[in-house]
Amino acid sequence: MFARLLREGQRIGETYEVERFLGEGAFAEVYRVRHRILGRQAMKVFRRTGTARENDAMLGEAILLSQMGHPNIIRVFDANTVSTPQGERAYFTMEYIAGGNLQNFWTSHRDRFVPLSDSARILHQISEGLAVAHTAQPPIIHRDITPQNILVGYDPAGLRARISDFGLAKHINPLTQLASTRGTLAFKSPESLLNPNGDSRAGDVWAIGTIAYLLLTDTLPYPEDFREAGLAVEFFGTQRREPPRPPHELNAEVDRELDRIVLAALDPDPAARTPDAGVLAAQFGRWRARTSSEPFEHVRTDLTQHTSKTVLGNRSPGDEQAAETLAERALRLARQAATLPEAADVMEEAFGRLPRLRDVHESRLRLWRKGVVT
Repeated sequence: MFARLLREGQRIGETYEVERFLGEGAFAEVYRVRHRILGRQAMKVFRRTGTARENDAMLGEAILLSQMGHPNIIRVFDANTVSTPQGERAYFTMEYIAGGNLQNFWTSHRDRFVPLSDSARILHQISEGLAVAHTAQPPIIHRDITPQNILVGYDPAGLRARISDFGLAKHINPLTQLASTRGTLAFKSPESLLNPNGDSRAGDVWAIGTIAYLLLTDTLPYPEDFREAGLAVEFFGTQRREPPRPPHELNAEVDRELDRIVLAALDPDPAARTPDAGVLAAQFGRWRARTSSEPFEHVRTDLTQHTSKTVLGNRSPGDEQAAETLAERALRLARQAATLPEAADVMEEAFGRLPRLRDVHESRLRLWRKGVVT
């Protein structure tokens, strides 16, 4: 257990005040901070110490993000160092997304599938964001596209997903079009797990295909692999020779075209797979354009018998009372137009702590993001 690098209420220079700890990974801690002019942001503080050159290297993620401006990639605002009880540490600040990550969004739908239109919107957006990296020269691959590394919030246009955590991102070799394999096993392609230098743009596409399958079916394309995580390299690397079950067999609302898009992203042969995020984004875009212009016949299914949100592990119990308190605070804030943005942030945070609140308040939240007092 590491001692926290920052404390609530701490001032950082004349610019930031630390509001609270948000979470941590293997190499860094993330805090919600308030910029004296720009408002709330997220601050990522690295645990490792080093020379000025090493600190600059750790901030490579911030540099990459600053070069890839896109609505579906998290924005970076600042990068520097901060004094902590453990010494000088590098940090950068980025957008704060109150709603949390895609895994929280997915689990908040409990025993129902995520609405098809929302799933398609999110998949289209993250593909468009990643396409910016894939078209760089030389191309950049993320290598760790997972539900935990996609942030989901609401803006006036509706749901907006943003790719975050480019800490493992890397330029591929211009000659081989490959890079070393890194990332989360459940979302890695077969070839990247068989080859320590087998990551590629097609490997990122596989990860988005896995997320698509999860959103549409509430399971992974190869769930037995995840259960056998103790033999992960053997199972993930050797068993994927046939495509998974088509999503429509698990969710009757999925049509054959969406089946085809998802299964093409999950082709076990990287040469036959959808080659990059730009092509995948175009496919999702065409599907959304077609379905938005056609009458949609809702297919009734007995979802409670076929869906749950346990394939990635059981959700830890939330603090129900704290979530209810946050929701009540959001409702009070929403009485005035000036505090609608804060009301929306607080309500999104409440959703993350207690998913059932989404059923009650989501329509209000969407109006607040459009500036409508309720």
